[in-house]
Amino acid sequence: MATHLILQKIFKTGRISEPSPAADLAMRTREQELQGEILKVFGQAVAIRHVDAGSCNGCELEIHALNSPQYNIEGLGVKFAASPRHVDVLLVTGPVSRNLETALRRTYDATPEPKWVVAMGDCGCTGGMFGESYASCGKVSNVIPVDVEVPGCPPTATALLQGILAAVSGGR
Repeated sequence: MATHLILQKIFKTGRISEPSPAADLAMRTREQELQGEILKVFGQAVAIRHVDAGSCNGCELEIHALNSPQYNIEGLGVKFAASPRHVDVLLVTGPVSRNLETALRRTYDATPEPKWVVAMGDCGCTGGMFGESYASCGKVSNVIPVDVEVPGCPPTATALLQGILAAVSGGR
């Protein structure tokens, strides 16, 4: 009986979620130019290795959004890879916990040159509310060199895409 009433209410109310945002056409106008810059630097697609150094997973939700049709990161020639030996960019989220400090350094060392490091989120850029403590090394640049910082808690997928593209198009 209760299920019947719930279903009636659902059908009566309808959808109440907000519509998805419109595509940012300003980003589309530079797509071919950015793809050309990426190909000039690498001669192929750019591969990214994401390293979660102790984040709350808020930044990871925005990373997943990049793979949606709205942002079409793969259409720009940017792909995610599992092995640091096959990537060009390390995307690091979270304050670096002491337990992951060595793993992050090893991942950085395993990444071939040329390589870029993008620190994502307030925690990755400044240590966030965790800072440096017995359990946290703080910001990513305390452990490995960082080329681009994308602040925000979490930063938007658009800001992240701009940061990744700034890293690969700006060089070191």
